[in-house]
Amino acid sequence: MFVDMPEDRLREHRSAVSEPEDFDEFWSRTVAEARTHDTPPQLVRVPSPLTTLEVHDVTFPGYGGEPVRAWYRRPAGVTGPLPVVVQYVGYGGGRGHHLENLVWASAGYAHLQMDTRGQGSGWSRGDTPDSGGAGPQIPGVMTRGIEDPQTYYYRRLFTDAVRAVDAARLLPGVDPERVAVLGGSQGGAMALAVGGLVPDLAAVVAYVPFLCDIARAVTITDAYPFREVADYLATHREKVDAVLRTLSYIDGTAFARRGTAPARFSAALMDDVVPPSTVFAAHNVYPAAKEIRVWPFNGHEAGAVQDDAEALEFLARVLA
Repeated sequence: MFVDMPEDRLREHRSAVSEPEDFDEFWSRTVAEARTHDTPPQLVRVPSPLTTLEVHDVTFPGYGGEPVRAWYRRPAGVTGPLPVVVQYVGYGGGRGHHLENLVWASAGYAHLQMDTRGQGSGWSRGDTPDSGGAGPQIPGVMTRGIEDPQTYYYRRLFTDAVRAVDAARLLPGVDPERVAVLGGSQGGAMALAVGGLVPDLAAVVAYVPFLCDIARAVTITDAYPFREVADYLATHREKVDAVLRTLSYIDGTAFARRGTAPARFSAALMDDVVPPSTVFAAHNVYPAAKEIRVWPFNGHEAGAVQDDAEALEFLARVLA
């Protein structure tokens, strides 16, 4: 069933979340500190049965200079600089196997797929540890360090995502002026965050992006991962204000207001994991060129491969 507002109301929806006054300073300081760790990305060629693609195992410095893993895939035998798609992964997943997720490189792009720190044991494996984790938390990462924005898990992960773009621009065979960021769900949240923190991207693609209009989301769905926050506050009753303050620093609506690159969103009207009003809250305040694809009869899978097909068309237009 439809889980949220009718589509006409979704297109008018605005988040009631207030941005912290120091939002820009917080993120500027966080990213600047991470960029002091300027070790170039390290590449190791991966022996592979693929004949049309080359694959490298990449390590680059993320939050605090900590090593983050990624796959770098590109068409074999192509020497000229290519536009690059930097892809982020959904909740619980990691970068997976190098033989997975071949569509972007097969379509002619350089493709950097970032691993997800401390995740990657759910539906897709990962190889990057998370240095944080002190303090109580609900299973999952949504509440890891959630009582303070300085210690919150997503501060580290979003910083990794920015540094993935920095690393991508240094990879061999990449056109640093044509960088797109892309992801679904948690990956879409990272794409929006990077779109708000890196001013010279060429494109942003966010399928059913997670972590938008969060204060609303945690009260209108019982689905995980948003439910992790409600579970935490059910026992840490006195921490509501502190938790909501932390979440306001990573809310996708705030990052969306700062977006400058052409963007493609998608939302699904039967999605209880990421309620569509939360996606529209980000889309509706996005100031640059934008489009949104609505899937009326889908849940969190949204358009699945059709989202990819339409994203390929979008990227062909904006990266040409």
